[in-house]
Amino acid sequence: MPARAWRKSSYSAQGSNCVYVAAPTPEDIKIRESDDPDVILTTTPATLGVFIRAAKAGRLDRLTNP
Repeated sequence: MPARAWRKSSYSAQGSNCVYVAAPTPEDIKIRESDDPDVILTTTPATLGVFIRAAKAGRLDRLTNP
């Protein structure tokens, strides 16, 4: 399997705390954060879409720690 190319999110500022996304496939999307690049989250395009829509709609604004 060829290595995926990582792209920095256009919403990430310069410096640290950047979000990177690996070139998506129809099956999955890989996401990592610049401060800990060895931790890679894997999700599906459909699940990521649900998460993004919920965040944009403000449904994640009032989450609390248990």
